[in-house]
Amino acid sequence: MDFLDLAASRFSVRKYRADKLEREKLDKILKAAELAPTGMNFQPFHLIVAQSDDALKKIAKAANIYGAPTAIIVCADCNKAWKRPCDSKQITDIDASIVTDHMMLEATDLGLGSLWVCLFDPEVLREEFNIPENLVPVNILALGYTDWTLRPKKRVNIGELCEFV
Repeated sequence: MDFLDLAASRFSVRKYRADKLEREKLDKILKAAELAPTGMNFQPFHLIVAQSDDALKKIAKAANIYGAPTAIIVCADCNKAWKRPCDSKQITDIDASIVTDHMMLEATDLGLGSLWVCLFDPEVLREEFNIPENLVPVNILALGYTDWTLRPKKRVNIGELCEFV
């Protein structure tokens, strides 16, 4: 699929079928995470892939994943992230976001739906999954076969969002 067609076809899914993801598709999504560019290629992320009923119930204590049969908790590893030399800004959130975006687009290319979840309680996730202090939960990526037909609203024209100087 052409990249712009792929990007246009991706939308936030808030209703999923119960079908489990095939391992081959999940492996491709995780490969997309591996290939995602990160600062200095340090790959400062850790993914917690939740598919069991027990793991999904733990996530449900912290966030709504709308019945997705798979959820990936995307964590940034503060011990591995690159820091910008001029001000020591650590780019963990940026790297985790790039990784998440790559997984979302691969899921779309595989015919799956996804939802980037930022409304969650990180302390609940820490407790439920024994997440160490150096790992910061940045987002949850819900994945599955969509059972929702709502499509995104029309986008604002790029001419209104940028300027040429």
